[in-house]
Amino acid sequence: MPGLSRYSGIMFYFVHSDPRTEDWPLMASPIAQTLIVIAYIYFVTTLGPRLMENRKPFDLKNAMVVYNFSIVGFSIYMIYEYLMSGWANGYSYGCDLVDYSSNPLAVRMAWTCWLYYFSKFIEMLDTIFFVLRKKTSQVTFLHVFHHSIMPFTWWFGVKFSAGGMGTFHAMLNCCVHVLMYSYYAVCAMGPAYQKYLWWKKYMTTIQLVQFVMVTVHIGQFIFMKDCPYKFPVLLYIVGLYGLIFLVLFLNFWYHAYTKGKRLPKVAQKSKALQNGNGVHHSNGVAKEATNGIFYGTTNKVANGFHHGNGIHKKEK
Repeated sequence: MPGLSRYSGIMFYFVHSDPRTEDWPLMASPIAQTLIVIAYIYFVTTLGPRLMENRKPFDLKNAMVVYNFSIVGFSIYMIYEYLMSGWANGYSYGCDLVDYSSNPLAVRMAWTCWLYYFSKFIEMLDTIFFVLRKKTSQVTFLHVFHHSIMPFTWWFGVKFSAGGMGTFHAMLNCCVHVLMYSYYAVCAMGPAYQKYLWWKKYMTTIQLVQFVMVTVHIGQFIFMKDCPYKFPVLLYIVGLYGLIFLVLFLNFWYHAYTKGKRLPKVAQKSKALQNGNGVHHSNGVAKEATNGIFYGTTNKVANGFHHGNGIHKKEK
């Protein structure tokens, strides 16, 4: 019977899940996280905007400074744990398999994966800050979809494959988070600290490098003749995710830089006049990328990009 066959296939996977993680918080079944994600979606798309409709935006700058620096600290800790449990302690950056044993190093890697999974719930605050500050125009479908889907993909990662080559992108993403959230924390501290943000112009390039590295690292699995990774479908998901956002960022890069939408005003005007229409773009189009990061070209934003918590340079 087809129905019974599908059920048997599902049960096969759950029987072969990682027994080390089954008793960890939220890992027994996906029901709890599903309820959290549903509540998140309902609040940021319906309940929150409705409650804020006749209220003034909350002033959350101090809270956002603390929040951003907390994410930075948490990301640094996860980077250290990823390195010490494998990526700087035995992993080859090639066919690195998951160690399902009770070896302390293997369990340490699995726990780091769970921490990364849990961080996806913390990052939902990005959108909640948008709503409470009445920045609802930044609560886009892609933003909400990203924050909603990440807990599910990583639940399966921790449940079945907590370690190995499938964790490289998580460690790399933590590295990017250290830079990104540091930037937004300093932005929230006010104009007096803007002089320390000289490196903001490299942020888009850093994101592009991240996606290239993820795609190349996972892509090598396709050409490996002998790499018995237990659940290769998870690697394909990671690879597809990295490739999609690489394309999105390249598209942003092309429209923002090649077409001059993020050039200075004088250069924009000159370019527009050369095109014969005398029009230059001062507003631009916001593009979205991994981690709920918005990259726009508005002149009101420090270096023209938003993150999920919506801090920008000129905000009072």
